[in-house]
Amino acid sequence: YYDFINIDDNRLAVVVGDVSGHGVSAALLMATARAFVMLRTSMPGSAASIINDVNKHLSLDTYDTGNFMTFFYCELKELSREISWVRAGHDPAILYDPDSDEFDELKGRGLAMGLDYSFEYEQSRRVLGLGQIILIGTDGIWEACSPGGEMFGKRRFQGVIRDYAKENASNILSAVYDKLDHFTRGLKSEDDITLVIAKVQN
Repeated sequence: YYDFINIDDNRLAVVVGDVSGHGVSAALLMATARAFVMLRTSMPGSAASIINDVNKHLSLDTYDTGNFMTFFYCELKELSREISWVRAGHDPAILYDPDSDEFDELKGRGLAMGLDYSFEYEQSRRVLGLGQIILIGTDGIWEACSPGGEMFGKRRFQGVIRDYAKENASNILSAVYDKLDHFTRGLKSEDDITLVIAKVQN
């Protein structure tokens, strides 16, 4: 699950989630989570308060099923170039700075949503630099395998980002999927592959 939600003229929410399991039950959980997020972001509150409220409602639905959903939620502010995020059991987002050629992870303490009704999520914040690239993905990307069983891996993934860092977000995304397809020789992935890329424009 991924989505872009315009909260107001200055704030854009970007969300990526990965639901446990497959099939109808997973699809229903994803749809429920999306509805909760859409509703909650229409009301005032910090990123942490939004995810706290969504988790409480989602936990009521998953209490008897054992299902859960990893989630990465962030808000981008255009005027201040600030990012605020909450990590709920999901792989950290990756931040690449082409000027320093350094990769960093947007970490944070947080369980997957739907596991603990009372869990209080933490919000992190930082200011972004011009040209920096944010990558929010699911582990199906770096765990994708070649026909010989070799994993694509995060180092190879980072190499693609480095090589195409001067391109816009759409072209970087296309390059990642092209490299993945070439690496796997079209072999069907055992896991979902979802990637969102945002780039701070000069």
